[in-house]
Amino acid sequence: MPKIPLVDVQAQYAPLIEELRERFDEVLASGAFIRGPNVAAFEQEAAASLGVRRTIGVANGTDALVLVLDALEIGPGDEVICPAFTFYATAESIARRGATPVFADVDAATLNLDPDDVAERVTPRTKAIMPVHLFGRPAPVAELAKLGAPILEDAAQAFGSPGIATSVASTFSFYPTKNLFCLGDGGLVAVNDDELGERVRMLAFHGSRDKVDFELVGYNSRLDELQAAFLRLFLTRLEEWTRGRREAAARYAELGLGELVELPADEPGHVYHLFVCRSPERDRIRASLADAEIASATYYTTPLHLQPALRSLGWERGSLPETERAAEENFSVPLWPGIEPAVQERVVEVVRSAVGVKV
Repeated sequence: MPKIPLVDVQAQYAPLIEELRERFDEVLASGAFIRGPNVAAFEQEAAASLGVRRTIGVANGTDALVLVLDALEIGPGDEVICPAFTFYATAESIARRGATPVFADVDAATLNLDPDDVAERVTPRTKAIMPVHLFGRPAPVAELAKLGAPILEDAAQAFGSPGIATSVASTFSFYPTKNLFCLGDGGLVAVNDDELGERVRMLAFHGSRDKVDFELVGYNSRLDELQAAFLRLFLTRLEEWTRGRREAAARYAELGLGELVELPADEPGHVYHLFVCRSPERDRIRASLADAEIASATYYTTPLHLQPALRSLGWERGSLPETERAAEENFSVPLWPGIEPAVQERVVEVVRSAVGVKV
């Protein structure tokens, strides 16, 4: 069997090559490369898919977070509660605005924010709570909302999950390995408040409505017309791709992988951006997978509260026990829409050998 990648993005877009070329040619012929008709159309189609009032296409997922925080005037002296078991951009966006990221621990079963731990960290300076729909599993937004602070959903890994994007704002990344992806960088802000949406749009366009009068000190963060054209095509396939991810996740359980390692618990809204397992024997398992030319990966092995750039916040090892345990035990195995059962069987076979479990 040839080398097995962690994610095979080409397997998703290869059947669409001719349609992608047609869309490229259409954009090229139009001469409209910035803020063109495909961006406007994608924003409407994405809003309909997410069930929100409006969306704003931006340059990437990190910009999306910063723009929302700026639009809400969150800055120096303010606190935003977020997980430490997530990609750096979550806390980076808060720090970029001059606000303080306040880390809360995760739930051991879901790896999403633990509402009880979050509740203990709310103070008068808390201006928002930023849950992450980690690895495609919806965070407990309804429970977090009961704590009284505005909820900003970092949904970079969860486009297509039902029930998300119900809060003040939600942000998305279209990095090429995401569930909904483009062929480069791209991001999106989804809002349910028109005034907030207009402010985000202005901030993303140098603080201007018309490029003549500049009302705010903004940014230059725009979704590219060509990427929007590709995203419009990929959005029509998202439901099919999500179904394929969920089928592949269920197959790992059927093949007995859960007898060898801890699998992510399933729930209807989980869209499996990644298939992240846990085991105290992680390193031995990954070494065996590597020997068999099967890709795997670990995530957030240095959680955000222990990252060098955030050391001044004063967090110490041991302060977020579930986060730190997850950092030591997590690893992902190959999964993508359309992954062949034989590939998954091979993965389970190698893991079984690694942990010494005989059939």
